[in-house]
Amino acid sequence: AALLVIDMQNDFLASGGLISKDGRDVSAAQELGKRLPAFISAARDAGVMVVFIRCVYTTERNFYLSDVWLEQAARKREGGYTRIPVCRDGAWEGDYYGEVRPQPGDVIVTKHRYNAFHNTDLDLILRSNGIRTVMLTGVVTNVCVETTAREAFVRDYYVVAVDDGCAAYVQQDHIASLSNIDRFFGEVATIKQISALWNAAAGAQVAAE
Repeated sequence: AALLVIDMQNDFLASGGLISKDGRDVSAAQELGKRLPAFISAARDAGVMVVFIRCVYTTERNFYLSDVWLEQAARKREGGYTRIPVCRDGAWEGDYYGEVRPQPGDVIVTKHRYNAFHNTDLDLILRSNGIRTVMLTGVVTNVCVETTAREAFVRDYYVVAVDDGCAAYVQQDHIASLSNIDRFFGEVATIKQISALWNAAAGAQVAAE
């Protein structure tokens, strides 16, 4: 199994980042930022591959922002991607949020669209390491997490969306996406449930030794 940590970057969680500038409520995402470090650490201890997925959108010449992307942003965002840079590489806005950040040995995958598989090496990395199950955490549940869950399922991975390991800016969006994933693309579990499985597996290994 691999634990995917999706888009835990300042623009999407921090006060002063893009989403807060848009006037949206980032409190649930910030609470998630407090829960995830211990869960990620437990995954490492259990020998689970940890993969950090990060966005890079804005560049000096906007290599990644197409006319379609910018048109959508102009209609639906308060300046994000048009007047306001988003997840600029090397800038605070694109940096990891708080203590949710990779350590040596973790995998880092950079994406330029919602889907973590789209034009990235994520699939190659997972298959090269015999990964069959992906556990999805991060933000936001109803956009990048759900889009990645759908793609993982159609690529024949077992999908687990971590309920309290994800967050959205509107709670109803979070609930609806998890319901959709559970119905069509995988299953939903909590941090406590997954951690209990890891602990049980560790206990069984100790007993066997």
